[in-house]
Amino acid sequence: MTVSATAAQPARTPEILALGEAMIEFNQSAKDRPNYLQGFGGDTSNFCIAAARQGARTGFVSAVGADHFGRLLIDLWERELVDTALVKVDQHASTGVYFVSHGPDGHAFDYLRAGSAASRYAPHDLPRDAIAAAKVIHLSGISLAISLSACDAALEAIAHARANGVRVSFDTNLRLKLWPLARARAVMLEAIRQTDICLPSWDDVTDLTGLTGRDEIVDFLLSHGPRVVALKLGKEGAYIATPDERRVVPGLTVDAVDATGAGDCFGGAFIARVVAGDDPFTAARYANVAAALSTQGYGAVAPIPSRAAVEQRLAG
Repeated sequence: MTVSATAAQPARTPEILALGEAMIEFNQSAKDRPNYLQGFGGDTSNFCIAAARQGARTGFVSAVGADHFGRLLIDLWERELVDTALVKVDQHASTGVYFVSHGPDGHAFDYLRAGSAASRYAPHDLPRDAIAAAKVIHLSGISLAISLSACDAALEAIAHARANGVRVSFDTNLRLKLWPLARARAVMLEAIRQTDICLPSWDDVTDLTGLTGRDEIVDFLLSHGPRVVALKLGKEGAYIATPDERRVVPGLTVDAVDATGAGDCFGGAFIARVVAGDDPFTAARYANVAAALSTQGYGAVAPIPSRAAVEQRLAG
């Protein structure tokens, strides 16, 4: 049984919805002792918060457990003015958790998400009226990968959005710990065929397509359906392509300390600006600055900049 979150909500209808799983993060704070700092993770949640900080009206579509961690996530979204009316609270499942450990080989991630509330999300849970009323719905490869029922819900959400004239935004975010490459290719390409705005990362899309050239990659993606491809290139910026034009939009050089969630920040800022009326090249210039600024602090959420901070840097 699931029930909706009962927290106070922003007054306006969300124009951007994101569907996926949010998780609680425990990040090892020192190599020589088992102390962990609690934070938040989840690509679509990061996206939603980034869009909200740019002034967009956002809502999250997912499920959390009826536990302390689920309450922490709902409190986070409330603080960030992300609408939680579409978040289900599952009385019979827990909120997903992951641990980040540090060693001689770098970061190691361990996930406790099997059977999580979000992985039990199914097509009958979808808020169809809210999806039909939105301007954009955003999903990722992780939204599709966490379970069969979640995958079915994501694909049905995409189909429902398109049937109601709502644009679909899709970030590849390939995680091979969740599913094998062959299945990921088949399912993600089906999602991309129904996508309006594709936000791939370089490593993801080279694995998915087997291609290594920028123009080959964007040609392939555009031929499958999207009208806009924003290929994320890290500190180099983004390669923006439409059927009529394509060019690299340079990134912003900063003293980066942690790139965690920078791609999610780019996506949230990019879609927020597209919804506000920017063309994709102008939106990418803005999103590059937002993503760069987000690397100047630690974690995926805390360093996401506000609209005022991005505009100040753009003006400078």
